[in-house]
Formats: sequence, structure tokens, C-alpha cells
Amino acid sequence: MTGAGCVSMTRTQRTQLTDIVHDDDQESVTADFVAGDERALAAMYDRWSRLVYSMAARSLGDATEAEDVTQKVFVAAWLGRHTFDPSRARLGGWLVGITKNTIADSHARIARERRDREAIIASLDREVSWWSEDLADRLLVADELALLPEAPRQIMQLAFYDHLTHSQIAARLDMPLGTVKSHIRRSLDRLRTRLEVNDDA
Repeated sequence: MTGAGCVSMTRTQRTQLTDIVHDDDQESVTADFVAGDERALAAMYDRWSRLVYSMAARSLGDATEAEDVTQKVFVAAWLGRHTFDPSRARLGGWLVGITKNTIADSHARIARERRDREAIIASLDREVSWWSEDLADRLLVADELALLPEAPRQIMQLAFYDHLTHSQIAARLDMPLGTVKSHIRRSLDRLRTRLEVNDDA
């Protein structure tokens, strides 16, 4: 609208008005949240999920991890709502604190998984029969052994589960020792490559 009856607002005034509306809205959401109204959680998500996601994405550098953090933050907030004290913190600031803790937990988990992955890769040059069942289980979880062709898969399973040496596998399958070693070496190289690709991802 233009003309003498129009009251214009400066950018600063519009910002101040927006802040007042947001403050009033936050007080309402906070009251509902403290009261255990589930609609407050939806309102919180609508208002702060982008902030939570952007913080996680910047820190972790991965969209999937950021989405996971965002979900965990709001679940943790709802489950821990009894610990929120509106007299000590604003709801948005409280969520930011949960976000920082959740991001730290994700970094710790990622570092732990990387160490495990590196341990697996470092173990690939050992005699297969020396590997622990736990290590074998972790490899099987990734379904890597299941992807091997029949002959090398049988050889690797004998090594993992029966703990047979190369010579014992050759005798069990009536194969030349060199053939067994070749199958194992190619299988290990394939596993190493797959594990390194997964780690980089």
C-alpha cells in the first residue's frame, strides 16, 4: 500500500518486531514443552531443526550424519525435558547444548569405527587362521565374504571358522598350496579394498 495512510518501517524496526514475535512464540513453546505437550516438540523441530542440522553438517561434513544428529537431538530433548529449567536457559540455547554434545558423540563414534577399520586392514596381512572370531564376525556383518566366488569363499570360511592354516586348507580341499594362497591373497586384497572404500565413505 502507498500514500499518506501507509506507515513505513525501517529494516531495524522490522527486525525488532520479528524478534518480539519470536520471543513471544518461544515463551509459548517453552511453556508447552515443560508441560509435556507433544505439539511443542513439532514446533521446536520446525523452528530449530535447520540450525541443528547446519551445526552438525559443518562439524561432521556429512549429510547423513547431520540428519542422524538432528533426529537424536530432538529425541534427546523430548526424553530429557524434565531436566530443562527455563529459569536458567532459553529453549533454543538448551537445544544448542544438546546439539554440541550429540556432535561430539558422533565424532567419537566415527573415530572409534575408523580405528576398528584400520585394525582390520592392518590385520589382513596376517595368516587368516590367526584372526579372532570377533574380527571375522565384523567382516561378515559387511557381507563381504558372502560376495566372494564359491571357491575362495569356501577357503576363507575354513580359515575363519575352522582356523585351518594354508597347508591344512590345501589338504582338506585337495588343492595345490599355491592355489590356496593365491585365492586367499586375492580375497584379502578384495576385502582390503572394500574396507578402505567404506572407511573413506
